[in-house]
Amino acid sequence: MRLTRRRSLSVLPALAALTGNAVAQPKDDDEDPPMTIKLVALDIGGTLIADHGEVPDAMLGAFSRHGITVTPQEFAEWRGAAKREMVRHFVARASKSDTLIEPIYADFMATAGKAYEKVQPIPGAEQAMKELTAMKLLLATTTGFDRVLTTAILSRLGWQHYFAASISSDEVSEGRPAPYMLFRAMEAARVYEPAQVIAVGDTPLDLLAATNGGMGAAIGVYSGAATEERLRKERNSGVLPSVAALPDLIRRGLPLSHCRV
Repeated sequence: MRLTRRRSLSVLPALAALTGNAVAQPKDDDEDPPMTIKLVALDIGGTLIADHGEVPDAMLGAFSRHGITVTPQEFAEWRGAAKREMVRHFVARASKSDTLIEPIYADFMATAGKAYEKVQPIPGAEQAMKELTAMKLLLATTTGFDRVLTTAILSRLGWQHYFAASISSDEVSEGRPAPYMLFRAMEAARVYEPAQVIAVGDTPLDLLAATNGGMGAAIGVYSGAATEERLRKERNSGVLPSVAALPDLIRRGLPLSHCRV
């Protein structure tokens, strides 16, 4: 079942009555039957771990060292995208040879990997995951990082056990704003309905991917790459300071004042 805009906004307010899994109740007689929320798909960089500019610093440096100029403003529009796709885009835009793609990507990975050796979680992120798990919700990660960096980050934090699925951008044919990572997370977690999924991320591309996939709710957090104002310009089911506020939002329901209609 694919929720309409009206129905997607009605999913979260009813989550306050949590018994077992989170269940959304219909608002009136013309609504669909109650929909169970089963899966929370969480972005990593800027959503679960702190964003201190590691990704733009590493990527812009890699471009510069290979003779390609990309401004921070141009790069900002690609936050949340698959990193190799990002490299491919800017190499093509500069009319450079495709043979530069892998050296630039390798340069980025080496710098980013070193920067994330001392990865820091978003304050309250782990507690939020504990609370969501206690609600009997499944958790998954989706990320523009590749499998190598994703595994390194989660291992350093000791968080692997929280997730029913962990999907990286090199495991799908196309990254955000395509919804394929969300679909892969659903497959791995054995969740069948997109409307049973809440997607959470810190970039406009996170919200676009959730919308494109027909997820039950798209929650923006301004703890990372994008400002609250920028996130509210995209279709969303709520915008929060960080993922730390998510469990309480689910318990009490989502005020419509948080939504962009």
